[in-house]
Amino acid sequence: MTYGCQTWSMTKAVGQKLRVAQRAMERKMLGLKLTDKISCKEIRNKTQVSDIAQYIAKQKWKWAGHVARLQDNRWTLRVTEWQPRNGKRSRGRQARRWRDDIVRTMGNTWTREAKDKEEWRRGAEGLILQWMDGA
Repeated sequence: MTYGCQTWSMTKAVGQKLRVAQRAMERKMLGLKLTDKISCKEIRNKTQVSDIAQYIAKQKWKWAGHVARLQDNRWTLRVTEWQPRNGKRSRGRQARRWRDDIVRTMGNTWTREAKDKEEWRRGAEGLILQWMDGA
């Protein structure tokens, strides 16, 4: 269900759909139905499964640190830093990009901060929770 989640642009709608799917799977694991009226917290305590949105945020955080520390000129790094310069924009709101979540949480200097692997890992827990609240 989360294959390649490091590269997803998480929106509130996508996060909500994933949480709903996860809760449905947990209910199925326990043999429960929606009509049983058991709270999500109680189901989560019984299954001991972590929240899918938190897992995805952690994976994305790890991947962002990895990409920022790449030394050579790989396409992964080039695509992350690429900014379209020419052509006419389409109408409406701009599509959410992968790096927008990280920039909103860490600022535009996130690539410099991610160079220090240990510091990046230490700052992850609190920032992932902050990041999830804004998604």
